[in-house]
Amino acid sequence: MRASDRAYRTLRDEIVRWELRPGTVLAEVEQAARLGVSRTPLREALSRLAADGLVAAHAGRGLVVTAMSADDIRNLFEVRRALDEQAARLAAQRADDEVFSELESAFERAPELLRGDDPDRDAYYELVARFDAALDDAVQNPYLVGAMKQLRTHLVRIRRLAIDDLPRLRAGAAEHLLIVRAIRAGDGELAAHATHVHLHNALQHALAHAVPPETPAAKDAGTARVPEQAPAGPYVTERHRTERIAL
Repeated sequence: MRASDRAYRTLRDEIVRWELRPGTVLAEVEQAARLGVSRTPLREALSRLAADGLVAAHAGRGLVVTAMSADDIRNLFEVRRALDEQAARLAAQRADDEVFSELESAFERAPELLRGDDPDRDAYYELVARFDAALDDAVQNPYLVGAMKQLRTHLVRIRRLAIDDLPRLRAGAAEHLLIVRAIRAGDGELAAHATHVHLHNALQHALAHAVPPETPAAKDAGTARVPEQAPAGPYVTERHRTERIAL
């Protein structure tokens, strides 16, 4: 692996896991020494992170890790809703039923992963990644897939805000199961509706959780954020049954 790729992946992972907090200054000399690379590949890595929107230039400080505000989360979900709902419609028309049959069985078993005193969160996140990959393959549209993949970099940061929230993970598993079943049924509008409900609940949950504390640099820059209270979730109505999808 090239030095610039290694530096990029390390920094990206640290940012999305909130190990590098919003406002952290990424000084070239310090980061190059820490990562064991020269400054040229580090600059390449930082340029890629800037293109991803994970770092940005700040007057007088250089490159800093970008903040994740409530408005940022809302804006990301506006785009995500448009992309994912259309992807669900297309998947209902084009998906390999065998692949989604296996996913249906896996999501039916998902509660077992999230049960007890030692839930296997990593296994559940791997299952969600399998779903994302299957959806990407099913839509058969490289432009749509490219847009969704770019967005997921930021969505991983949002998911990490509530990584220990088991009730939300369990509800998310049930919501994914409804999406998979709608895709298997070939009902594009039902798949899009189930996706809409899932994204609404995920957004409200994200807004209800505080963004992790920022560094002094971020606070000095005026990027400190205050958590917001989430309203109640939607109801699935008409032919989709009258039942609330739990947050």
